[in-house]
Order: sequence, then structure tokens, then C-alpha cells
Amino acid sequence: MSNKREHFSSQLGYILSLMGVAVGAGNIWRFSRIVAQNGGGSFLIPWVIFLFAWSIPLIIAELALGNRFRRAPIGTMVGAAGKKFAWMGAFIALVATAILFYYSVVVGWGFRYFFYSVSGQLSATTDHVALWNGYTGSLQPLFFHLGSILLGAYVIYRGITHGIEKSNKFLIPTLLVMIFIIAVRAITLPGAIEGIAWFFTPHVADLFNHKVWLEALTQNAWDTGAGWGLLLVYAGYARKKESITVNGCLTAFANNAVSLLMGIIIFATVFALESMEGINAMISGEGSTNIGITFIYLPKLFNALPGGHMVHSIFAAIFFLAFAFAALSSMISMLQLAAQSFKELGMPKNASILVTALLAFVLGAPSALSMAFFDNQDSVWGLGLIINGLFMAFAVMRYGVNRFRKELVNSVDGDLKMGRGYNFVISVLIPLQGIILIGWFFYKSIVEVDRFWDPFMVFSLGTIVFQWGTAIVCFLLINRWLANRTEKPSPSD
Repeated sequence: MSNKREHFSSQLGYILSLMGVAVGAGNIWRFSRIVAQNGGGSFLIPWVIFLFAWSIPLIIAELALGNRFRRAPIGTMVGAAGKKFAWMGAFIALVATAILFYYSVVVGWGFRYFFYSVSGQLSATTDHVALWNGYTGSLQPLFFHLGSILLGAYVIYRGITHGIEKSNKFLIPTLLVMIFIIAVRAITLPGAIEGIAWFFTPHVADLFNHKVWLEALTQNAWDTGAGWGLLLVYAGYARKKESITVNGCLTAFANNAVSLLMGIIIFATVFALESMEGINAMISGEGSTNIGITFIYLPKLFNALPGGHMVHSIFAAIFFLAFAFAALSSMISMLQLAAQSFKELGMPKNASILVTALLAFVLGAPSALSMAFFDNQDSVWGLGLIINGLFMAFAVMRYGVNRFRKELVNSVDGDLKMGRGYNFVISVLIPLQGIILIGWFFYKSIVEVDRFWDPFMVFSLGTIVFQWGTAIVCFLLINRWLANRTEKPSPSD
């Protein structure tokens, strides 16, 4: 087998793969409920602001680091910040991999509900809570979790061009077509325009609520792929001439455009079928959680559509297949990051894929079988993405912010050039935002959880500190080994 490094074969394939990282379950199951719980159109203003203050700067940083070092997070951190900080790269890789362990379960949920839809079972049921509890209380999630892992592992086994690029050329356009079909149906419902108006109408009073701003920043941190390390890995397989700033902006804008389109779909449908009662259900009722809105509340709405069981089934099938495709495209990038990290520590390629798949199945099994365990992991490692963003900014600062901007960001002829303002954003604004977010979540844990210090509580400061702390201590102990084992880029890279 040739040691020559693979590359994305086309700019389109590369951009679609970057979109595959960014566009995931968060665009579908989290965005709309967070909008409903934070003032509707008022939320969109800080959400757009933080797109430019958090997401785009970090996405550009990841693409530039990936383009320069062409390594997974450990090797990139060693190259940019020095060998003493290999542990930071390991933590970045761990966070994305830990999310993989339960994210594959989410992919399985999407496929299972697609099958519920096409079989007519979803439209026939009148108790969606019982359907959901019956599914999650069985062994079915474990098998769908396994199927998702096997599918993703096969894609990365096929390589960058024939696996990741080819799959995203199918998944992302198909996803966009399905979302467009659902959007057409949603906006043609009687009363849909009222929902769209509510979605886009801001209220000045909400803009003085700190929670709206913090939730907008959180949404940007969680659903654009910024700081995960996934875009960094894909950028390492792009050709040197590929744009950094333009592709980074396109990725962020495309991700948020999908979120807006899903918002239009959901709020148009909610107002057409339930009016403000639906908003209340998204704020504090059955649609007030990621799982509740996706697998309980929205299926109930699908059953209320005019047209009978056939229409209900078609609408639901398209929605859940789109959900599964969005989650799958992101999950594939997590598998690639983990497998590449093992490979760069000296493991053969096929062995690294096999180990990643086995770990994903075994360590993801508890999340497939226990919703409490799933919620714990989602809480701990979802918040870990904020730390990832801080570590990415730290790598840039260690490299030299101005040098980084001139040599790495503004390195492609014809690309959009970043001015000195980028230096301030990446070295001051990003750390400030990250620290505020971490502090806010820690504060909420202390005041809202009775035994916030208990490491065995599902949601607690204790469980976050225990899991993060254990990982960081272990990585610090083997920091020298990590730095020395990480492969150096070969001349063909």
C-alpha cells in the first residue's frame, strides 16, 4: 500500500465534508427549542453575533492548523504549542471521542424512528411517550448503536476520497433536499406564517437578559463544529491551495442556514397545528428537551397534519431520515479523528479503525441502555467542547497570534485575508467567552443541584470535575510519551 497521503479530490467534496462535520443533530433537535426558551427572534441577534465572535474565528483557526500541521489534535498541539502541551491535544481528541460514544446512539435513534415511520407504526400510535420509553427500555438501541458504528467504520475504512468524501457527497445534498421538501410542506400549512413571524420577531427586553446571550453563545459552541478538532483533521487532507477563511465562513454560514431552515419548519408547523400552546410545550412541556422535541412532541405534530396516515408517515420518514443523515455525517468525522489519533501514536491504519469501532461500541453501550448514563455523558463532554475551544485558542497564542494570522491564515493566494482584528478575537474574546461560559455552567450546577459535589450524580459539578480531572491527570502523566510517539509528518504529507 502506498504511503502517499490522501487528499479530497475536489473542492466541492471538501466543502461538503466540512458541512458534514458542522451540520448535525444539534441543528435539528436543539436549536429550535433553545430559540423557544429564549425569546424567539430575540435569540437570533446574539446567536448571529457569536457566530462571528466564537464560531468563525475558531473554525478558521482549526482549518489553518490542519492545513499547516496535517495531524490529529495531539500532533497539532505539539507542533503549534510545543511538546509540553501534548496532553491538551489528547484532551481535545478525548472530548470528541467521548461524544462519539453516545452520538452513535443518537444516529441509531434517527434510523429506528425512520423505520417506525415507514412501517406506519409512528402514525398509528397515540402515546408517543410510551413508544419512546418502550424503545429505550429494550435492547434495540444497542443494535442500532452497533449498526451505526459499523456503517461509520466502513466509511472511514474506505478512506478520504472513496469513503468520507463520497459519503458526504451523498449525505449532505440528500439531507438538504429532504429539509427543503419538509420546509415546503411546513410553510404551506394554514397559520404557518404566524409561526415564522414569531421566530424572526425580536423583543428588545429579551436582549437585556444575560441568559439569552449565554445560551446563544452555547449554541454556537455546540452546533457549528468549532473547537471540536474534527475540522482540523479534515483540513489536513485538503490540498494546500484550498481556501481557509472563505471555506471557514462557508461552513459556519451553511450550518446556521440549516438551523434557520429547521427553525422555520418547526415553528411554522407548531403554530399551524397548536399555536402558542406549542411554544409552551417547547418551553416547559414535552418539547422542552432535545429528546422530547424530536421523539415525542414532533411525532405528535406529524400525526396532526391534514391528509391521513400516509401523509403523516411520509412527513415523519423524511424528517427522521434527515435527522439520521445529519447525525451520521458528524459521527463519521468523530470516528476519523479517533482512528487517526491512534494511527499517529503508532497503530497500523486498519487496527486503529478496528480499535476505534470496538471502543465506540463497548463504551457507548451504557448510553444505549441507560438514559441517565447518556444524559451524564452528554452533559460532561458537551461542556468539554468549551475547553477544546480554549485549547485551540491557546495553541494559536503559543504559535504567535500575528505570525499565525500572517503565515497560516492568510497563506492562500486569492483567499479572503484576515486583518489585525482577528488577533484580538482569538487571543482575548475567545478566552473571555470560554471562561464566562464555563463559570456560568459551574455556577448553575452549584445552585441548581442539591449534591453538586457528588461525582455520581447525572448532572453535577462533581461528575464534570471528576471525569475531566481523571483524564487530564492521566494525560499529564504520559505527556512525554504522547509527544514522542506522535508521528512526524512525512515528506508526502
